[in-house]
Amino acid sequence: MSTEHGLNRSLKWLDTMALAFGAMVGWAWVALINDILARGGSLGSMIGTALVGVVILAIGFVYAELTAAMPNVGGEHVYTKRAMGGTASFICTWAIIFVYVAVCAFEAVALPSVLGNLLPSLGNFSLYKINGSDVFLDMALIGAATSMLIAWVNIRGVKLAAFIQTVVVGIILIAGAMLILGIGVEGNTANMSPLFVGGVGGIFATMAMVPFLMTGFDVIPQAAEEINLPPKKIGTLLVISIVFAISWYILIELAVAMLLSSEERSASSFATMTAAEAAFGRNGGLFLLLAGIAGILTSWNSFMIGGSRAIFAMAQDGMLPSFLARVHSRYKTPYNAILFIGILGAIAPFLGKKALVWFVDGGSFSLMISYLLVCLSFILLRKNEPEMERPFKAKGGVFLGWFGVISSLAIALLYFPGFPAALVWQEWILVISWFALGSVSYFKIYRPVLKNEMSVALR
Repeated sequence: MSTEHGLNRSLKWLDTMALAFGAMVGWAWVALINDILARGGSLGSMIGTALVGVVILAIGFVYAELTAAMPNVGGEHVYTKRAMGGTASFICTWAIIFVYVAVCAFEAVALPSVLGNLLPSLGNFSLYKINGSDVFLDMALIGAATSMLIAWVNIRGVKLAAFIQTVVVGIILIAGAMLILGIGVEGNTANMSPLFVGGVGGIFATMAMVPFLMTGFDVIPQAAEEINLPPKKIGTLLVISIVFAISWYILIELAVAMLLSSEERSASSFATMTAAEAAFGRNGGLFLLLAGIAGILTSWNSFMIGGSRAIFAMAQDGMLPSFLARVHSRYKTPYNAILFIGILGAIAPFLGKKALVWFVDGGSFSLMISYLLVCLSFILLRKNEPEMERPFKAKGGVFLGWFGVISSLAIALLYFPGFPAALVWQEWILVISWFALGSVSYFKIYRPVLKNEMSVALR
């Protein structure tokens, strides 16, 4: 069944949950848990994760109401345009697209790094160094080729992509459950020392990383037009996926903290894998690493779906070049938008391993901009369109929206100079370059469209 924009409405509830949860857990639960624990200490990190989780859940309720009320392709683009007009919509959607691209880039760098742990023969052809990090030709080509492969899968259709997503998420859930059960096998509370690192500053530093981990539920709004479910159920699934993800990260942090001492975590490339080895031996560690690879693929796949739909929606409204709005005649997918993200992901491995953190921090900052504008849209629509049909109505009303606005702004401030999680210059270059590119499109492509619409309205 085709939608008004020529897309296929083929996703069921399990597909939808797998897309959102798979996006949020991804590879970060294997690759970044040690960095998170190092920033805040075992208990400090869990507190930081929980605090951000509360903020994300509140924002999730905002998204749930808006998604159920406007289940159209584009998500943030649709809500902000209706509430605040085209310019706000452009900024918000361009910001969230950066997050999606950053995640895809992150996974393109992460995958070859993981494979290097399984295949020691990789990483023998050094091209150059970036910020002290070697860029290896064979590993970079693996990341680039996989990016284009995932793009090809997505072009073939969202249903195929969702089926693969569901299978792979099942593997991740088994591995995570195994690690959590490992607490009862080899867990020791003495390993949790230090409970805090850097006091309140350490908690703030942890909080700065967590938004990137939690992003992914917003894939549901992006693909809402392709979901074959009642609008109210779409909103409910969005909230459930966030609760699952928050619980997941806190439990994984607890498991790693109890299974490994701080010294063991510091000495490990992938502390989550080492923790599984501590509980279940070498095979347990290998299985978890394979689940981590599965997580890379689920997150990568989800964000390519979400990002391509956001690009498609912007192009449909004349905000981006029109070729990005084309739908494949056979597969009914926005193939040029998918290819755009695939190509950017293919470039990322050539930036080196250090780029992983750049994508996390830069993406988290951009995410807060988008969330802030979505929450403002929620407030304005509650005020200006009280009669709008809202199949899923968030409890808390305008208060919930203001909580999201203030919280998003507060977290965004953490990335500025002088604060605990200030972005480094490489991260600022990424963020500024992205918004500079957006500015070119805004003034060259969309500004004339706005002027034309205004002149028509005046007539």
